[in-house]
Amino acid sequence: MSFLIRVQLPDTPGTLGAVATALGMIGADILSVDVVERGGGVAIDDMVVELPSGRLPDAVITAAESVEGVEVDAVRPYAGVLDTHRELELVEEIAAQPASGLSVLVEGVPRIIRAGWAIVVSVSDAGVDRLASSSASPEAPITDLPWLPLERATILDSEDSWVPETWQELGTELAATPLGKPDKALLVGRPGGPMFRAAEVARLAHLAGIVAVVLDG
Repeated sequence: MSFLIRVQLPDTPGTLGAVATALGMIGADILSVDVVERGGGVAIDDMVVELPSGRLPDAVITAAESVEGVEVDAVRPYAGVLDTHRELELVEEIAAQPASGLSVLVEGVPRIIRAGWAIVVSVSDAGVDRLASSSASPEAPITDLPWLPLERATILDSEDSWVPETWQELGTELAATPLGKPDKALLVGRPGGPMFRAAEVARLAHLAGIVAVVLDG
């Protein structure tokens, strides 16, 4: 079974190799790696790891953290490898079928930023509207979005009163970015974490900005 693990590690030569060696000693196979963020002597990496049958994900944490200075932020099941630089492909797909562009967007974004789901929302006098939802998005109704209108991409407090109870129970980390105008936003959720990093939110904002231009063009 494959798992996505997020690790914090010293940004020094040889550290990632040491983690790979430690994982190899428990029979884990690293399928792909993506640098999420780096700075201040620390790197945040996402890895997709294939575990042999019978191995528990706890073994991954123990092995990785056996390397000095390494901390595992999260481990969760994950299918496939990382779509590290798929933004351009997604934009081209949206441009080719703009009538269903929002639907294409919400299905593609979770794979790019390793989220569980994505929803395009807006607010009007009638209340909250879901303009598009990914197939994995939760069905819990959203009755209020006090953070809209939204001027810039941001990490949202997952324990705020507007967040549906089922999202909170799953420990869903949330981020949002404007989509063309402040009263329409792309909302993404990552059940079980890990928390969104600043670099991921910036990446989300950049993608949403391009998509908004394509759809409004």
